[in-house]
Amino acid sequence: MSLRCGVCAIASLWTVSDGGTQQLMSAFYTAIKTGKVSHAEALRQAQVALITGDYEALGEPRGEFVSVEPRLRAKPSSAPTKLTHPYYWAPFIMIGNGL
Repeated sequence: MSLRCGVCAIASLWTVSDGGTQQLMSAFYTAIKTGKVSHAEALRQAQVALITGDYEALGEPRGEFVSVEPRLRAKPSSAPTKLTHPYYWAPFIMIGNGL
């Protein structure tokens, strides 16, 4: 998976969660829209938002997380309601000049 953002790309070599990716990218673009941070800092802030569940720091108050479907072979039967586990935010890296 790869997402272009100007002179950089956000990529992952691992299998990622659709729901986690949706939340991460939403938080990433919320940080970018402020125009006050670099792409690399926006990715960091988005990852911290998933870890802490605090989206208000990005200027985006949120209530519930999106429903995340568990993987049949790797996850328990109930879908998680929080995305704090590294499975949801750690696979993503910035390639290029994200400054």
